[in-house]
Amino acid sequence: MNDIARNDDSLQRLERLAEISQRLLVRARALGASQAEVTCSEDTGLTVSVRKGEVETVESTRDRGIAVTVYFGRRKGSASTADLQEASLEATVEQACAIARHTEDDPAAGLADAELMAREFPDLDTWHPWHLGPDEAIDLALACEAAGREADPRISNSDGASFGSGESLSVYANSHGFIGCERETQHSLGLALIAGHGEDMQRDGWYSIGLAQADLEPAAAIGRRAAERTVARLQPRSVATGEYPVLFAAEVARSLVGHLLGAVSGSALYRRASFLLDSVGQRLFPEWFAIRERPLMPHGLRSTAFDADGVATRDSALVEDGVLQRYVLGSYSARRLGLQTTGNAGGVHNLEVAANAGSLDELLRGMGRGLLVTELMGQGVNPVTGDYSRGAAGFWVEDGTIAYPVDGLTIAGNLRAMFAAIEAVGSEVDVRSHIRTGPILVGRMTVAGGE
Repeated sequence: MNDIARNDDSLQRLERLAEISQRLLVRARALGASQAEVTCSEDTGLTVSVRKGEVETVESTRDRGIAVTVYFGRRKGSASTADLQEASLEATVEQACAIARHTEDDPAAGLADAELMAREFPDLDTWHPWHLGPDEAIDLALACEAAGREADPRISNSDGASFGSGESLSVYANSHGFIGCERETQHSLGLALIAGHGEDMQRDGWYSIGLAQADLEPAAAIGRRAAERTVARLQPRSVATGEYPVLFAAEVARSLVGHLLGAVSGSALYRRASFLLDSVGQRLFPEWFAIRERPLMPHGLRSTAFDADGVATRDSALVEDGVLQRYVLGSYSARRLGLQTTGNAGGVHNLEVAANAGSLDELLRGMGRGLLVTELMGQGVNPVTGDYSRGAAGFWVEDGTIAYPVDGLTIAGNLRAMFAAIEAVGSEVDVRSHIRTGPILVGRMTVAGGE
């Protein structure tokens, strides 16, 4: 047994949180609650930041929280505390009950159905503590920044490098007798640099993130890639306004999936604030297009056996053969819509967008002439109409190769039309998110430039 395993008391801490949750549920029932649920969490972390070879911040965190929700029939009350003293826990339950007694009935309120609770809890390989001291974390950040600053003489300044490492323990329990315990780690290292001088300066960077130390790219490699990306943006041009193919690089392509998720989420649907109302069963994408949710994927950034309601998760299609298969629902939003929960209380888990094409270079050759987007700015997306208009920067492509950097552009369209116009999804997946996709090529969008 190594020193890390020997000193790891996470299971004992989880057990303590589980015991607390059980005591709170018993107390809620004694105070008259017909149903109750408790969430207990404990997070620890270390973050450091450096800039121009000097340490800027070192922060060690340790947070915990206890949240109690009780139901008196269809009346709901919630209260929370960070204090584990018995008197504080008792007061928290009492406060939640007092709130519930004074709220209005909500027909959709209540726990998820008991028969939907998770019964199996496989090891999803999400726990990989990295016990670095502050000095070691600082050395990593400094090495990353130094590699970036030294990579190219055109790098003129640094916005700094940062390293973060965190551990999260959580317990969700409810009065159905369900209790689920999870532990997860996450580590990250990134750098932002500035190239050029005066009005010709450009900023870019790179970062790496993962559940385990081994998932991170080496510090020097992150630094060099940050420098390459920054220098590549020097001397940008504009382009003539017109309609062109637009290729979203993988790191920004996932935002398109994010807009889809927002439109098919339960809260947007029951508020009638979505451009995809009543769209299940409709073909929104080309016939080859597919998105699959894989919550039980080992070592996934958002893997879990149960959602925030305790409902068992399962692999399932969100989009198949271009057709929207389902919405994204927790138990509350499902009841509001008269539907069944999809096990997505708290969000989605590990979405994978199926590829139908090869590398980024192959996509560029296939596109021929158009815009490669590597950065998006602004929030110009209307969730009710699907109208899309965002600032963009990236590279102009001629004859299937990158010709020059561009910025100061606006790309516009309508998301429903953009989804239908997707021509390709590349195979080079950006793994730094729970939305895993390669570059996405939209066949035609309006690009507004300065020419």
